[in-house]
Amino acid sequence: MAHPKSRISKQRRNKRRTHYKAETPTLSTCSNCGAAVEYHRVCPECGYYRGKLAIEKAVNA
Repeated sequence: MAHPKSRISKQRRNKRRTHYKAETPTLSTCSNCGAAVEYHRVCPECGYYRGKLAIEKAVNA
C-alpha cells in the first residue's frame, strides 16, 4: 500500500490545484425569442432547440 514519505505542504498542494476552478457557462442567444441560453440546451423561455420546438411550454393564465 502506498505511503507518503513526507507531508505535502498546503502551498505545494494548492499549487497543483490551481486549475481546478469553476468556469462560467458559455451563453448564446435563442434564435426564436432572443433569450440567453447555455450551449446545447433547450431554451427555458420558449422551449425551442436549434429552431425546432422541443418542449411544449405550459401557459399560466
